[in-house]
Amino acid sequence: MPLPKIATPTYELELPSTGQTIEYRPFLVKEEKLLVLALESENTKEITTAIKNVIKSCIQTKGIKVDTLPTFDIEFLFLNIRGKSVGEEIEVGMICPDDGKTQVPVKIPIDEIQVKKNENHTNKVKLDDDLMMEMKYPSLAEFIKNNFDFNDGGKVVDQSFDLIATCIDKIYSQEEVWVGADCTKKEVRDFLDSMNSFQFKQIEEFFETMPKLSHEVKFTNPNTKVENTVLLEGLSSFFG
Repeated sequence: MPLPKIATPTYELELPSTGQTIEYRPFLVKEEKLLVLALESENTKEITTAIKNVIKSCIQTKGIKVDTLPTFDIEFLFLNIRGKSVGEEIEVGMICPDDGKTQVPVKIPIDEIQVKKNENHTNKVKLDDDLMMEMKYPSLAEFIKNNFDFNDGGKVVDQSFDLIATCIDKIYSQEEVWVGADCTKKEVRDFLDSMNSFQFKQIEEFFETMPKLSHEVKFTNPNTKVENTVLLEGLSSFFG
Protein backbone atom coordinates (compact mmCIF):
# COMPACT_ATOMS: atom_id res chain seq x y z
CA MET A 1 0.00 0.00 0.00
CA PRO A 2 1.50 3.42 -0.94
CA LEU A 3 2.34 5.85 1.87
CA PRO A 4 -0.03 8.82 2.39
CA LYS A 5 0.72 12.23 0.87
CA ILE A 6 1.72 14.93 3.37
CA ALA A 7 -0.22 18.18 2.96
CA THR A 8 2.04 21.24 2.66
CA PRO A 9 0.70 24.46 4.23
CA THR A 10 0.75 27.69 2.23
CA TYR A 11 1.10 31.27 3.45
CA GLU A 12 0.74 34.78 2.04
CA LEU A 13 2.94 37.86 2.06
CA GLU A 14 3.10 41.18 0.25
CA LEU A 15 6.08 41.87 -1.99
CA PRO A 16 7.62 45.09 -0.61
CA SER A 17 8.37 46.49 -4.09
CA THR A 18 4.84 46.29 -5.52
CA GLY A 19 2.48 45.40 -2.66
CA GLN A 20 1.36 42.33 -4.65
CA THR A 21 0.12 39.50 -2.42
CA ILE A 22 1.76 36.19 -3.26
CA GLU A 23 1.33 32.68 -1.93
CA TYR A 24 4.29 30.57 -0.83
CA ARG A 25 5.10 27.35 1.00
CA PRO A 26 8.00 26.30 3.29
CA PHE A 27 11.12 24.47 2.11
CA LEU A 28 10.72 20.72 1.72
CA VAL A 29 13.44 18.46 3.16
CA LYS A 30 14.79 17.73 -0.34
CA GLU A 31 15.09 21.49 -1.02
CA GLU A 32 16.82 22.16 2.29
CA LYS A 33 19.33 19.44 1.38
CA LEU A 34 19.97 21.20 -1.94
CA LEU A 35 20.65 24.49 -0.16
CA VAL A 36 22.95 22.91 2.43
CA LEU A 37 24.96 21.06 -0.23
CA ALA A 38 25.25 24.20 -2.36
CA LEU A 39 26.41 26.31 0.60
CA GLU A 40 28.92 23.63 1.63
CA SER A 41 30.35 23.64 -1.90
CA GLU A 42 31.18 27.37 -1.54
CA ASN A 43 30.60 27.61 -5.29
CA THR A 44 28.74 30.81 -6.14
CA LYS A 45 27.20 29.37 -9.32
CA GLU A 46 25.84 26.33 -7.45
CA ILE A 47 24.50 28.53 -4.65
CA THR A 48 22.80 30.86 -7.15
CA THR A 49 21.14 27.92 -8.92
CA ALA A 50 20.02 26.28 -5.66
CA ILE A 51 18.53 29.45 -4.15
CA LYS A 52 16.80 30.39 -7.40
CA ASN A 53 15.29 26.91 -7.82
CA VAL A 54 14.18 26.67 -4.19
CA ILE A 55 12.54 30.12 -4.17
CA LYS A 56 10.86 29.38 -7.52
CA SER A 57 9.53 26.08 -6.15
CA CYS A 58 8.26 27.69 -2.93
CA ILE A 59 6.38 30.52 -4.66
CA GLN A 60 2.92 29.20 -5.50
CA THR A 61 1.65 32.31 -7.31
CA LYS A 62 2.08 32.07 -11.08
CA GLY A 63 3.83 34.74 -13.11
CA ILE A 64 6.45 35.77 -10.51
CA LYS A 65 9.86 36.12 -12.20
CA VAL A 66 12.40 35.46 -9.47
CA ASP A 67 15.36 36.59 -11.63
CA THR A 68 13.98 40.12 -11.96
CA LEU A 69 12.74 40.67 -8.40
CA PRO A 70 14.64 43.41 -6.51
CA THR A 71 17.19 42.26 -3.93
CA PHE A 72 15.02 43.36 -1.00
CA ASP A 73 12.05 41.31 -2.30
CA ILE A 74 14.32 38.24 -2.55
CA GLU A 75 15.66 38.81 0.97
CA PHE A 76 12.16 39.27 2.42
CA LEU A 77 10.92 36.16 0.62
CA PHE A 78 13.91 34.05 1.64
CA LEU A 79 13.58 35.18 5.27
CA ASN A 80 9.87 34.31 5.43
CA ILE A 81 10.20 30.99 3.58
CA ARG A 82 12.99 30.02 5.98
CA GLY A 83 10.86 31.15 8.94
CA LYS A 84 7.96 28.90 7.96
CA SER A 85 10.41 26.05 7.30
CA VAL A 86 12.71 25.90 10.32
CA GLY A 87 11.28 28.21 12.97
CA GLU A 88 9.77 31.68 13.25
CA GLU A 89 12.55 33.06 15.42
CA ILE A 90 16.16 33.78 14.52
CA GLU A 91 18.88 33.76 17.17
CA VAL A 92 21.61 36.29 16.44
CA GLY A 93 24.86 36.61 18.38
CA MET A 94 25.12 40.35 19.06
CA ILE A 95 28.39 42.04 20.07
CA CYS A 96 27.72 44.68 22.73
CA PRO A 97 28.77 48.11 21.35
CA ASP A 98 29.48 49.45 24.85
CA ASP A 99 32.53 47.18 25.34
CA GLY A 100 33.04 45.80 21.81
CA LYS A 101 33.58 42.20 22.93
CA THR A 102 30.72 40.68 24.93
CA GLN A 103 28.45 38.51 22.77
CA VAL A 104 24.79 38.20 23.70
CA PRO A 105 22.37 35.77 21.99
CA VAL A 106 19.22 37.65 20.95
CA LYS A 107 16.06 36.01 19.59
CA ILE A 108 14.20 37.98 16.91
CA PRO A 109 10.69 37.02 15.71
CA ILE A 110 10.81 36.89 11.90
CA ASP A 111 7.45 38.66 11.54
CA GLU A 112 8.99 41.74 13.20
CA ILE A 113 11.64 42.07 10.49
CA GLN A 114 10.31 44.29 7.74
CA VAL A 115 11.57 46.07 4.63
CA LYS A 116 12.00 49.73 5.57
CA LYS A 117 11.57 52.40 2.90
CA ASN A 118 13.19 55.85 2.87
CA GLU A 119 10.76 58.61 1.87
CA ASN A 120 13.58 60.52 0.14
CA HIS A 121 14.50 57.57 -2.07
CA THR A 122 14.29 58.03 -5.85
CA ASN A 123 15.51 56.03 -8.82
CA LYS A 124 16.00 59.15 -10.99
CA VAL A 125 19.38 60.86 -11.17
CA LYS A 126 19.64 64.33 -12.74
CA LEU A 127 23.08 64.51 -14.37
CA ASP A 128 22.68 68.00 -15.86
CA ASP A 129 19.96 70.24 -17.33
CA ASP A 130 19.51 67.93 -20.30
CA LEU A 131 20.59 64.45 -19.18
CA MET A 132 18.72 62.12 -16.79
CA MET A 133 19.43 58.58 -15.64
CA GLU A 134 17.01 55.99 -14.27
CA MET A 135 18.27 53.23 -11.99
CA LYS A 136 16.84 49.77 -11.37
CA TYR A 137 17.23 47.65 -8.26
CA PRO A 138 19.86 44.91 -7.91
CA SER A 139 18.35 41.48 -8.61
CA LEU A 140 18.99 37.82 -7.69
CA ALA A 141 22.61 37.73 -8.94
CA GLU A 142 23.54 40.68 -6.71
CA PHE A 143 21.62 39.13 -3.78
CA ILE A 144 23.82 36.02 -4.06
CA LYS A 145 26.99 38.10 -4.45
CA ASN A 146 26.20 40.18 -1.34
CA ASN A 147 25.27 37.26 0.90
CA PHE A 148 26.85 34.03 -0.33
CA ASP A 149 29.87 34.82 -2.53
CA PHE A 150 32.82 32.83 -1.18
CA ASN A 151 35.18 33.09 -4.12
CA ASP A 152 35.12 36.73 -5.10
CA GLY A 153 38.63 38.12 -4.93
CA GLY A 154 37.82 41.29 -6.84
CA LYS A 155 38.61 44.79 -5.67
CA VAL A 156 35.88 46.68 -3.82
CA VAL A 157 36.02 49.58 -6.31
CA ASP A 158 35.60 47.21 -9.25
CA GLN A 159 32.69 45.46 -7.52
CA SER A 160 30.99 48.81 -6.85
CA PHE A 161 31.34 49.90 -10.48
CA ASP A 162 30.08 46.53 -11.71
CA LEU A 163 27.03 46.78 -9.43
CA ILE A 164 26.24 50.32 -10.61
CA ALA A 165 26.66 49.25 -14.25
CA THR A 166 24.12 46.43 -13.89
CA CYS A 167 21.64 48.80 -12.21
CA ILE A 168 21.58 51.53 -14.88
CA ASP A 169 18.20 51.12 -16.55
CA LYS A 170 18.46 53.96 -19.04
CA ILE A 171 20.06 57.33 -19.73
CA TYR A 172 18.00 59.85 -21.63
CA SER A 173 17.72 63.40 -22.91
CA GLN A 174 14.80 65.09 -24.63
CA GLU A 175 16.01 63.73 -27.98
CA GLU A 176 17.63 60.35 -27.22
CA VAL A 177 17.43 57.28 -24.97
CA TRP A 178 20.34 54.93 -24.19
CA VAL A 179 19.30 51.60 -22.63
CA GLY A 180 21.80 50.33 -20.05
CA ALA A 181 21.49 46.70 -21.14
CA ASP A 182 22.52 47.66 -24.70
CA CYS A 183 25.77 49.31 -23.60
CA THR A 184 29.09 47.49 -23.18
CA LYS A 185 30.76 47.26 -19.78
CA LYS A 186 33.56 49.56 -20.99
CA GLU A 187 31.08 52.17 -22.28
CA VAL A 188 29.32 52.26 -18.91
CA ARG A 189 32.58 52.45 -16.94
CA ASP A 190 33.86 55.29 -19.15
CA PHE A 191 30.53 57.08 -18.69
CA LEU A 192 30.76 56.72 -14.89
CA ASP A 193 34.41 57.84 -14.90
CA SER A 194 33.40 61.04 -16.72
CA MET A 195 31.01 62.12 -13.92
CA ASN A 196 31.83 64.75 -11.33
CA SER A 197 31.62 63.98 -7.60
CA PHE A 198 28.14 65.48 -7.16
CA GLN A 199 26.69 63.39 -10.01
CA PHE A 200 28.26 60.19 -8.69
CA LYS A 201 27.05 60.97 -5.15
CA GLN A 202 23.45 60.89 -6.41
CA ILE A 203 24.00 57.34 -7.66
CA GLU A 204 25.48 56.34 -4.29
CA GLU A 205 22.40 57.83 -2.58
CA PHE A 206 20.15 55.58 -4.71
CA PHE A 207 21.86 52.52 -3.18
CA GLU A 208 22.15 53.98 0.33
CA THR A 209 18.44 54.86 0.55
CA MET A 210 16.94 51.90 -1.34
CA PRO A 211 14.52 49.69 0.66
CA LYS A 212 16.21 47.09 2.88
CA LEU A 213 15.45 44.53 5.58
CA SER A 214 15.75 46.38 8.85
CA HIS A 215 15.17 45.74 12.54
CA GLU A 216 16.28 47.53 15.71
CA VAL A 217 17.46 45.22 18.49
CA LYS A 218 17.73 46.20 22.16
CA PHE A 219 19.65 44.02 24.61
CA THR A 220 21.57 44.35 27.87
CA ASN A 221 25.25 43.61 28.36
CA PRO A 222 25.30 41.04 31.21
CA ASN A 223 28.73 42.26 32.37
CA THR A 224 28.27 46.05 32.33
CA LYS A 225 24.45 46.15 32.66
CA VAL A 226 24.40 48.74 29.85
CA GLU A 227 21.42 48.59 27.48
CA ASN A 228 22.55 48.54 23.85
CA THR A 229 20.62 49.34 20.66
CA VAL A 230 21.80 47.96 17.30
CA LEU A 231 20.20 48.39 13.87
CA LEU A 232 20.41 45.24 11.74
CA GLU A 233 20.13 45.79 7.97
CA GLY A 234 20.18 43.29 5.11
CA LEU A 235 19.75 39.52 5.19
CA SER A 236 23.38 38.77 6.08
CA SER A 237 22.97 40.71 9.36
CA PHE A 238 20.34 38.23 10.51
CA PHE A 239 22.17 35.05 9.50
CA GLY A 240 25.81 36.08 9.71
